[in-house]
Amino acid sequence: MDESTGTAAPPAADGEAGAAPGAGRGAAAAPRAGNGARSLLAEPAFRRLWTVGAVVFVVRWIEMIAIGVFVYRQTGSAFLVAMMTMLRLLPLGLLGAVIGAAAERVERRAALLAVVLGGLAVSAAMALLAHAGQLAVWHVALGSFLNGIGWAADNPVRRLMIGEAVGPERMGTAMSLDVGANNASRIFGPTLGGALYAAAGIEGAFALGALLHLVALGAALRVGPARAAGAPAAAAAGVLGRMAEGVAAVRQDRRLTGILAVTVIFNLFGWPFTSMIPVIGQDRLGLGPDGIGLLASVDGVGAFGGAVALALWARPRHYRACYVGGVTLYLATLIAFALAPQVWLAAAALLLTGLAQAGFATMQATLVFLAAPPEMRSRVLGLLSVCIGTGPLGFVALGLLAEAVGASAATAAMGLAGLAALAATRRWWGRI
Repeated sequence: MDESTGTAAPPAADGEAGAAPGAGRGAAAAPRAGNGARSLLAEPAFRRLWTVGAVVFVVRWIEMIAIGVFVYRQTGSAFLVAMMTMLRLLPLGLLGAVIGAAAERVERRAALLAVVLGGLAVSAAMALLAHAGQLAVWHVALGSFLNGIGWAADNPVRRLMIGEAVGPERMGTAMSLDVGANNASRIFGPTLGGALYAAAGIEGAFALGALLHLVALGAALRVGPARAAGAPAAAAAGVLGRMAEGVAAVRQDRRLTGILAVTVIFNLFGWPFTSMIPVIGQDRLGLGPDGIGLLASVDGVGAFGGAVALALWARPRHYRACYVGGVTLYLATLIAFALAPQVWLAAAALLLTGLAQAGFATMQATLVFLAAPPEMRSRVLGLLSVCIGTGPLGFVALGLLAEAVGASAATAAMGLAGLAALAATRRWWGRI
């Protein structure tokens, strides 16, 4: 979203939290040279936080594709392939709210460094095990779960730091750039993951992941220290008490309830289909590892293009349409991908899923940041991570269904169920 017009977010409904709250402590001192994407990238604080995210995004996609191919070749089980991505998402549901509440008492730069160092350690350990010929499926399962802890911290730590650095009026543009980096990583990450697996096995994929984490570490070390915005309030309540306050804030604001409801639907019925791309690519379309990587990257091409379009043209009045419409289109086009009889049709469907996901992903954190009271942002962003963390239930369901009826039929069925769930919850997301 390009906020260069200075347009404020829509006013809140009676009794609800303000939709465009004032900047938090971290944002108060942020420079305001300009609101466009170019001016944001010129600011060191935002650029370094953006770089950390961009690098971690690339590593995530490299490893997810490589792990999917590795596990399917080792076991022949579509269910276990789905479980690898499920394990990466599981910490969001288990720990997202805890991390969101605890982050208010932690110096966030230290938390960011801990996340990057943890990812570096996991990638390096997996690379060493693969080099020694000892890497097993349970190793990559454990590594996926540990990396998921870092993923759970992204919204309440790094993205909150971005919001505090740029302020609410530029949060839309900042998230467009951040999601754009994520989407660009979906172009290069799967391609690199598939190519590295074909050329050097899974060892090469993890080795590159470790090297890229070093780049992220260098950027994180240059981020200035920032005191938690909610530190005074944090001293007055424990983690469980702050979590309860965050839940109460969501229940009292129908817009926040609707945002989180749509997030749950996307992660239960939509996102799990990505775990079936290696299976459908190999079994239905007859592709090898490098072909699977290229096919998966098409989704990133569409998503990157969508993020660029949002940064240039989206305005606050478009936010709900981008968010809910993005999920609707995503669910419809994943059905088309699952049933596509030819590679080019599958690629066209993935291009559209990427375009649709850009609208959803960009608006997700933006809408939460704008709607939540400043003192509640970390907690509500932690609850957003919990909603994202419902994805493991979808991965389990899709994996079991794929074992029973095949990956293509199972994926199409999940898309149809998601569309039905979206229609059934209009009473909540209609208030966004």
